[in-house]
Amino acid sequence: MFDKYERFDMKKPPEYPKLRLLSYGIALIDKFTHKIKINKKGIKGIKPPYLLLANHNAFMDIKVMTLATFPHPKNYVIAIDGYLNREKLIRMIGGICKRKFTTDLQLIKQLEYSVAHKRVPVIFPEARYSLCGTTAILPPSLGRLCKHLNIPVVVLMMHGHHINSPFWNLHDRKVKGLQAEIKCIATKRELAELSVDEINERIHDAFQYDEYKWQKDNNIHITYKGRAEGLHKVLYQCPHCKTEYRMDSKGTQLFCKACGHTWEYSELGELHAIEGETYFSHIPDWYEWERDNVRKEVEAGTYHFEGEVHTSMMPKDKFIPIGNGYLIHDMNGFKLTGEFEGEKYEVVLPAGMHYGVHIEYEYLGKYGDCVDLNTLDNTYYVYPHGEDFAVTKFSLACEEIFKYLHNKK
Repeated sequence: MFDKYERFDMKKPPEYPKLRLLSYGIALIDKFTHKIKINKKGIKGIKPPYLLLANHNAFMDIKVMTLATFPHPKNYVIAIDGYLNREKLIRMIGGICKRKFTTDLQLIKQLEYSVAHKRVPVIFPEARYSLCGTTAILPPSLGRLCKHLNIPVVVLMMHGHHINSPFWNLHDRKVKGLQAEIKCIATKRELAELSVDEINERIHDAFQYDEYKWQKDNNIHITYKGRAEGLHKVLYQCPHCKTEYRMDSKGTQLFCKACGHTWEYSELGELHAIEGETYFSHIPDWYEWERDNVRKEVEAGTYHFEGEVHTSMMPKDKFIPIGNGYLIHDMNGFKLTGEFEGEKYEVVLPAGMHYGVHIEYEYLGKYGDCVDLNTLDNTYYVYPHGEDFAVTKFSLACEEIFKYLHNKK
């Protein structure tokens, strides 16, 4: 029934970026406003084409990447939702469309086209903003891609963007002293000598970061009075009473509605219990504790979610509401069912085929939390009903199920 809707043309070659000077001018404003410092290492003499890999924490990443690589022409891999109501503009800046966490051979052809035309293909391999300012899962195919493209591999690591505008609360905290490093981690000659595993190891080493440690190391104080609001989206399970989905936040405090345990979120990004044990003062430690708990459910084979949802789809560059449906997420993967225009539909994403899934908090400020499920020709934005869920847990479970199944093999 969805066949009648026009799909995004993934085969159209990426355009030469026509708005480089304008993009650079806009980026310069942030450079001075946030006092951004960019350190360049070992990239003297490296000219396009080269592959640029960058970490991803906020929209500002795009601007800093522009500053770090100007005037080199670039083609950016951009998720389908980035084209929402502005396909022409995104194509003009050199966008390459991708549906998140799908194995898309067409993307390889687009990257090859960019390389052949002596541009810089840009990839944010984490494929989403980091949830808690630490490295998100990286695709295992990166090393093989580097080998295939056979051009120098450059990594751009940016610091402070999550602290300035975290994924769970996008308010701009006006942080000054943001930092970035851009360096070559593999020349063309080295690529010929390195194995795929060795290339992946270099990428993983280069991508290690912790925004909250960076904040403390640089003594960055956040005085924003609502700095804790939204943090419960990531920290959805209480370490005091172990209850899930009853965490909340307001102002500078994070608290559990089940047991009342409350934490103060300090100006330096640390958590301190108002009374009793703090458990986790470092936010990434709490997040990894939640991951451990999900992993135990996966290993025991008990992880399971099911419930009613509301769904929209995005076959091209606009949302199309398709009504209420039913979502199951378990050891088999995701299964979305429903009825649209009098016909039943079913979308299945097998667990072993997807190493991660994309989620959104309060998507676009009015749709609530969602998980988006991608096939090669459509994207489904799925909003569960009620309070007994956390899309963060969907993300963790998807990663842990994938690792469990592949380790088992």
